[in-house]
Amino acid sequence: MVAQNLSKYTIAVLGAGAVGRSVAADCKLAGNHVRLFDLPEFAKESLKDIDKTGIEIQGFEYNRYNFKRSGIAKFDLVSDDLKEVVTGAQIILVAVPSVGHNAFFERLVPLLEDGQIIHIIPDNFGSLRLRKQLREKRPELNVIIGGWSSAPYGTRIVKEAGIDTKRVFFRYRAISLRGAALPSTDQEKFLESTQHIGCFDSITFGDGPVGGKTVLDIGFSNVNPTLHCPGTILGAAVMENYGRVFGGNDKSDFSIYSHVYTESVSEVQYAFYKEEIELAETIGVDIARYPKKTFFSRSNILGPEYMGDGAEAPFDDQFPMAFGTGPFSIHDRYVTEDIPVGCHVYHELGKKFGVATPVIDSIITLGSAMVGTDFYQTGVTLDELGIAHLNKEELLDYLENGNFKEQNNG
Repeated sequence: MVAQNLSKYTIAVLGAGAVGRSVAADCKLAGNHVRLFDLPEFAKESLKDIDKTGIEIQGFEYNRYNFKRSGIAKFDLVSDDLKEVVTGAQIILVAVPSVGHNAFFERLVPLLEDGQIIHIIPDNFGSLRLRKQLREKRPELNVIIGGWSSAPYGTRIVKEAGIDTKRVFFRYRAISLRGAALPSTDQEKFLESTQHIGCFDSITFGDGPVGGKTVLDIGFSNVNPTLHCPGTILGAAVMENYGRVFGGNDKSDFSIYSHVYTESVSEVQYAFYKEEIELAETIGVDIARYPKKTFFSRSNILGPEYMGDGAEAPFDDQFPMAFGTGPFSIHDRYVTEDIPVGCHVYHELGKKFGVATPVIDSIITLGSAMVGTDFYQTGVTLDELGIAHLNKEELLDYLENGNFKEQNNG
């Protein structure tokens, strides 16, 4: 059942990229009061004219239950003043790439109010970062923090002749997402709050949210590193030659799902996934589970997110849903975010808990060579997440119960 009485809830959306615009517009069209924020250093472009134009939702919106919502959303507030945006908001959606988490969190922490619920979409270990900042700066604050394995849709900003059209294009809508709170003792309230957030309507209307076993589970369950990194690295030659020597192809049609994924690529993705499973089980958390056969299609493990179990786009067929989703360069976030965040955190956890990650490490090594950046040096560390010094029992106690053991520097 889709949530009711959404007008009683004010949603503050932080970030005006594709995901931020999409969740803000979706919440507003569903009935929430919505305030949209971006950092002043980006707002001159990202928020330009949105107070006048609003944001229009377009797209295929593929999903198993035919849930659709489109239209133009005009927001209650569009601002680069974070205090103005978050004050009095019951729910805060942080919808920015993980590379921007710290910049947003540093400004957000002093402004948070008791009782607010913060959703990080997708989490990408952001809830660990935010809790670390709160522990250091405002340990007395009583808020609920959690994150999601993915965004509620595959979405892109629509541009025309290089100009921002103030439209977002939905490829699909998720019918279920995996989320968790930090600590897990807040999880029931965290998951229940999705009933009051319009952008989760396709999920509450569909199969509903799934609670993960701690926020580490949510990090492992993010499909992006598993899908994007092997697909882009192994498909770099196809990506760079598409529309160049592959006659007649329009480069803007390219997609790793549609034009790179093959049985051999899927074998690597599945091997990558098995290393994630071993990490999760060694630590004592879980991960979204998929049978091996799910990897062997163009829709891969993304398919069940919007079409349910059994979704499959065979290799011998076209996959129009993904056409034009890229990436179009090796310097895309599929590499420059998913490797230093997802892959490198897995690498660090493997070293800490004695789990070999040769496939994941090979992706980091090759990606570093292709981009010209040593992701082993620049990648997110367990220190940055505040958990490097915790043993397994201490880590689980923190994740599950919120009991954090300070590092003994003596």
